[in-house]
Amino acid sequence: MVKVLEKACCDVQYNPNQTCCGQPAFNAGFWDESRAVCSKFIKDFEGTDYVVTPSASCAGFIRNYYPKLFENSSAHNQVKDLGKRTFEFTEFLTDVLKIENYGAVMPGKATYHDSCAGLRECKIKEGPRRLLSHVQGLELVEMPDNETCCGFGGTFAVKFEGISAGMADQKVNNALSVGAEYIISTDLSCLMHIDGYAAEKSLPLKTMHIADVLAHGWEE
Repeated sequence: MVKVLEKACCDVQYNPNQTCCGQPAFNAGFWDESRAVCSKFIKDFEGTDYVVTPSASCAGFIRNYYPKLFENSSAHNQVKDLGKRTFEFTEFLTDVLKIENYGAVMPGKATYHDSCAGLRECKIKEGPRRLLSHVQGLELVEMPDNETCCGFGGTFAVKFEGISAGMADQKVNNALSVGAEYIISTDLSCLMHIDGYAAEKSLPLKTMHIADVLAHGWEE
């Protein structure tokens, strides 16, 4: 992600002391613990023009749920400002930088998985597809039910293992049904889940984050 942003002439700063955005604790019902982590996040990223994340899940949580956690608090305005300058990686490329061709080269046949966070939390749909359409040698095909959840859902995969595995099975077979060699997404959580299932079943499907695809064929 950093390589792609730097190719677009962005001055990228990475804070090595950064930690989680606080979503896992929030989703588990531990709002006070989540708020403590979120407060650190706000401090870690103050003073920057933009916050770019390779996870729509994090971006969606910061925008949509930080305001709930800090409602009627002294951090309200900071949270509002943070939400406005936080972007998922692909939407930053297409909506802020307005650059879609990064000179990537990756021969193969791929399908794109709409993560729940990307599609539903951040309203991201066409941007990643436009970015992938410029990747030289890549044939992008749509799989059936491309908007259906892959079954990860954080702790859902642990609490409801059977249902989660069944959803992964459906997603993998939908990708294979159109001849895809790769399944690409904006969220590594989805890709980890899908890759784990495909590997367990020894299925010929590879997973790639879209940042790795856009950096393919030219990175040093």
